[in-house]
Amino acid sequence: MRHLRLPVTLTHVGMVAEQAVRAFWPFWTVLFFALAPLMMGWQDVLPLEVVWGGGVLAILGLLITLGWGIRKFQMPSRAAALARVDAALPGRPIAAIADTQAIGSGDRASEAVWKAHLARMAARTAEARAVEPDLRVSDRDPYGLRFIALLFFVTAVLFGSFLRVTTVGDIVTGSDQTLATGPVWEGWVDPPAYTGKPTIYLNDVPAGPLRVPAGSEITLRLYGEVGALTVAETVSGRVDEVGAASDAQQQFDIAQSGTLTITGETETTWEITATPDALPEVELTGPIEADALGELSQPFSAFDDYGVEFGTATFTLDLTQVDRRHGLTIDPDPMDPLVLDLPMPFTGDRADFDEFLIDDLSKHPLANLPVVLQLDVTDAAGQTGQSQAEPMILPGRRFFQPFARAVVEQRRDLLWSKANARRVNQILRAVSNQPEGLFSNETTYLRLRTIIRRLDNMVAFGVTDEAQAEVAEALWELAIQLEDGRLADARERLRRAQERLAEAMRNGASDEEIAELMQELREATDDYLRMLAEEAEPNDGTDQADSGQQGEPMSMDELQALMDRIEELMQEGRMAEAQELMEQLNQMMENMRVTQGEGGDGPRSPGEQSMQDLSDTLREQEELSDDSFSELQDQFSPGEQGQQQQQPGQQGQQGQQGQQGQQGQGQQQGDQQGQGQQGQNPGQQNQGGQQGQGGSVGRDSQSGGQSDSGAGGEGSLADRQEALRRELQRQRDGLPNLGGEAGDIARRSLERAEGAMEGAEDALRDGDLPEAIDRQAEAMDALRNGMRELGQALAENQNAEPGQGSEQGEASGRPTPGQRDPLGREMGNTGQMGTDQELLGREDINRRAEELLDEIRRRSAEQNRPEVEKDYLRRLLDQF
Repeated sequence: MRHLRLPVTLTHVGMVAEQAVRAFWPFWTVLFFALAPLMMGWQDVLPLEVVWGGGVLAILGLLITLGWGIRKFQMPSRAAALARVDAALPGRPIAAIADTQAIGSGDRASEAVWKAHLARMAARTAEARAVEPDLRVSDRDPYGLRFIALLFFVTAVLFGSFLRVTTVGDIVTGSDQTLATGPVWEGWVDPPAYTGKPTIYLNDVPAGPLRVPAGSEITLRLYGEVGALTVAETVSGRVDEVGAASDAQQQFDIAQSGTLTITGETETTWEITATPDALPEVELTGPIEADALGELSQPFSAFDDYGVEFGTATFTLDLTQVDRRHGLTIDPDPMDPLVLDLPMPFTGDRADFDEFLIDDLSKHPLANLPVVLQLDVTDAAGQTGQSQAEPMILPGRRFFQPFARAVVEQRRDLLWSKANARRVNQILRAVSNQPEGLFSNETTYLRLRTIIRRLDNMVAFGVTDEAQAEVAEALWELAIQLEDGRLADARERLRRAQERLAEAMRNGASDEEIAELMQELREATDDYLRMLAEEAEPNDGTDQADSGQQGEPMSMDELQALMDRIEELMQEGRMAEAQELMEQLNQMMENMRVTQGEGGDGPRSPGEQSMQDLSDTLREQEELSDDSFSELQDQFSPGEQGQQQQQPGQQGQQGQQGQQGQQGQGQQQGDQQGQGQQGQNPGQQNQGGQQGQGGSVGRDSQSGGQSDSGAGGEGSLADRQEALRRELQRQRDGLPNLGGEAGDIARRSLERAEGAMEGAEDALRDGDLPEAIDRQAEAMDALRNGMRELGQALAENQNAEPGQGSEQGEASGRPTPGQRDPLGREMGNTGQMGTDQELLGREDINRRAEELLDEIRRRSAEQNRPEVEKDYLRRLLDQF
């Protein structure tokens, strides 16, 4: 069985190693403990007695452990190795082959069975493999002394030298005194810390060429008799304050390439080459980009041989490229360059990296003006590298609303030069002379008038830096408010989004601005559809979003497809076609209507009636707050409130009367009619013509809703506020009994609103209009919160009482069959938007689910997709 030779031989070697480890592990443990201090040079610094004592102990330990190991070591036999291999095989086939037949000898049948058994065992020996030895001695070394010794020895190998062990012979022979008194030296070359290079021990470096970084520090120590060793060097470039060549300790920096020579009994010379630190470099890797809100993004790359420490970006006004017109005609005030810190990598190597400078400089005086950009980077050695000067227009936010753009332009002129203060004041006065249609609400008009008064003071008494910055900030906030608008309803926001998009079409906006404006239009459309669904009024019994084309309902997918097509056409530059589709979208939104269905005129539940009454009270409170603000404005600047220069929203009521409101419950005497006002205060434009319900406290129809303004108006305003407060108290007492946290919050909010109304009433009677307006705002906020929580409580009450019959379902405000939401979908029985019916059959549902999973898997496998998207897709796969 020759095939057993290799596994048996290997097993035998393993058994020998096993015996050697178990017998001699104490020996090499003591050996490592003895060698480690010697390699580290402890014998050169410790007292001679300690060295001798340690040597004697080490020798005794080595002898004892060697004798113990020889005594314990037993050479394993080859038969033992064969037995170990046989024991590792099932059935011990090797031993079976060596057996002889005990019974049945001479019987052919028995001998045939025996031969078959031997053949089977011989075949099984072909599976023989070498047995792995057991080299573990943890049971003999429970404290791990062998590992501690090995750690000491490895440390000595890394930081010591085997050559130091030879000094023990000098100690034994007594030549150590000669060594101590003879001329010896030590030297180190320490490169600058920022290079990350290790210190060089000169004693281990042979004479000859040596390359080190410039700025490295050389330290030399000369031992023995003074003058026995001398140093000569030409690398420091020192001229003054050069010490003696035989000084015991010398230290200098490598400033240039040269030689270093140590002369004594022998002479050692190094030709040192000082490698200079290269200048850092930086460059722009792409054009500057900006989004629709003015946030810039400038890509750049920087590199240095040892790493960049920090960098800056400097924007300097390029006066030669400025279009010197209008407010930029005069010379600008001294303007410091704009300096920004360049972003540095938080982790990784700074020797070569790419980054983006991202910032929003829309409010800076240099925004949208010609500038020159230059990048500077500095390394650890203090060296600076610069990029080429790049002329550009500093990106800033673009304004599409004409009046907002005009305000921003005047802000730019004021920051350009303080001498423009008079011109800015005159232009703003001219703009506010005819304010109709320019302002979204009275707040923006009042802010402009306040800015004009500040400019008056600046023109009269001089422009300081603080005043200039204050007015510039006020103009910026006014422009933002005019551009974004804080509109009272989603319809006005939708109209503004459409106007801004149309303005962008005319002005040729960039792709980023188009995407931003289209996103704003989508959000405004969603808000408008939600408003139509939540605040639907009963009319002709239909309940669908009408596109104006034979009453066909529109779906959100159709609206989204239309807006996507508009964005695509704008990006392709086909503005005429985009404008045509935009007009179609505007027409659809104008024709859209939502009703409550055939059962909308039926009796209302107490909860619905409470919501309607509170809605009317909130509307009346908003109107009263507007009138209070108008009264305050009349007192603030009475000379500017002539008949031809009324404030926005305070022009005569040009609209027609809406539907006749219901009689106020004890709060009014006589019929009150809601006014469908076309020139109302901003924030109330869409409330004209709505039906006054329950306890509404309307304005006097004979005066067009303005009879409470003017002289002596505070008393009338206070009476109206008192009527509203009493009506809210009646509504609080008539609230349905709703449990739960939402119901409690609703009651507390309405109680807080009543208290704020009472405070407003007292302030109006005292003539403190600012305090009254603040309390009215607090009351409106509490009312809105109370209505929101009341609606949630009603919804919870509906969900908690299912199956109470059709009569209860109608009383609780559930929609009747056939009702549709603004997207043309039937409303479910739960009162939620959407539908309870299955839009797809069971087979279609399963097929669609499988298609969606396949699409998610396909997208998650695409490597070019952003990491954030791939993480999201992986989470979807993990969930489903």
